Amino acid sequence: QVQLVESGGGLVQAGGSLRLSCAASGRAFSIYDMGWFRQAPGKEREFVAAISGRGSSTYYGESVKGRFTISRDNAKNTVYLQMNNLKPEDTAVYYCARRKLFYTDSYYTEAGYDYWGQGTQVTVSS
Repeated sequence: QVQLVESGGGLVQAGGSLRLSCAASGRAFSIYDMGWFRQAPGKEREFVAAISGRGSSTYYGESVKGRFTISRDNAKNTVYLQMNNLKPEDTAVYYCARRKLFYTDSYYTEAGYDYWGQGTQVTVSS
């Protein structure tokens, strides 16, 4: 059974930074693409970023491009989300997810991911 555990969330002022981490259990971490999603109160879950298994390719949602950076350390079975220049509209619960192996459809859809973490709260004050 795969477990994903997020950490690093918290309260930060607008313009500040946070780094989220997602530690994964299980084998063969490096063959799986990984993603981050977020969900704000009353809104649908939204794609934030994804990274290929070896880290050579990254993908971002339009609202975070240029401010967030996804990365991974396969030796530590961990994926990161560096969030800079945070805005109040970034307030949400952030989820880490493992992409299905051999899934060829868009990175942006939840259906492409089979394991999810419990989420970590990020609150940005104005």
